[in-house]
Amino acid sequence: MGDKKKQKLNPNQQRYQDFQQKRETKRPIFKNCIKAFLIGGLICFIGQLISTFYIYQFNFTEKTAGNPTTATLIFITMLLTGFGVYDRIAQFSGAGSAVPVTGFGNAVISSAIEYRSEGFILGVGSNMLKLAGPVIVYGVFSAFVVAIIKTILTQWGGF
Repeated sequence: MGDKKKQKLNPNQQRYQDFQQKRETKRPIFKNCIKAFLIGGLICFIGQLISTFYIYQFNFTEKTAGNPTTATLIFITMLLTGFGVYDRIAQFSGAGSAVPVTGFGNAVISSAIEYRSEGFILGVGSNMLKLAGPVIVYGVFSAFVVAIIKTILTQWGGF
């Protein structure tokens, strides 16, 4: 029930709820947070290494190295997901692997793999875009709103 209003329970419901709370396994929240922090940080560290590689090997600037770095991370995630490795990483780290862009890549390719038996168009394409579509739409819409706000503030002499 948590912070919600407590409902009146009949005695059987209350007894069952007490029984359930006694049997519920306690989650190691602190340990899970540490694992998520470490794996998420490792993913970001790998991203920084890739970015540095693009900067020094291909003469990108720090600003222009971001897009190929993101694409490379997503490509690596797709390969690891295809071989079943990323799922084990996600099982271990939880949100640490879901929050970075690699989590998005994993979710997209996982749905593509899951529905491949239904064909490329109706299976892979349509189900893969069920997740990617809303994320892209909201991302583009958010960028549009922020650009309009910045333009208005710039016109008023802000930035």
